Amino acid sequence: QVRLVESGGGLVQPGGSLRLSCAASGSIFSINANNWYRQAPGKEREWVAAVTSGGSTNYADSVKGRFTISRDNAKNTMYLQMNSLKPDDTAVYYCNAVAKIGGSWHNYWGQGTQVTVSS
Repeated sequence: QVRLVESGGGLVQPGGSLRLSCAASGSIFSINANNWYRQAPGKEREWVAAVTSGGSTNYADSVKGRFTISRDNAKNTMYLQMNSLKPDDTAVYYCNAVAKIGGSWHNYWGQGTQVTVSS
C-alpha cells in the first residue's frame, strides 16, 4: 500500500505561483513513477506531469515551461511548482503513484487539493 497526502493548494491571482506537495508513506520503495493530474469542474481528469524513479520528467503541453515536477527521495515527497498561473489552471490537483507490489502494477491517489486562479 502507498498513501499520498497533498497540500499547498489555494487561491492565487493570474500570473502568480503556488507549490503543491505530495507526501508518500507505506511501500515507498515500490514506486516506479509519480504523476500529477488535475480535474476542472465539468471536465475529465487530465494528466499534468510525471517524474520517474530515475528522475526523468515529462509535461503536458498546456503546462510545459510553467510547471516543474520534482521529488525529494529523502523526504518521500513530490512537488509541483506552478508559475505564471492562468485561470484555466483552476482545478483540483491530485498526486498519483504507480507502484509494483506483489508482481502487479497499482495506482494510488491522494485526496486532491484545490487550486483556484482568479483575480
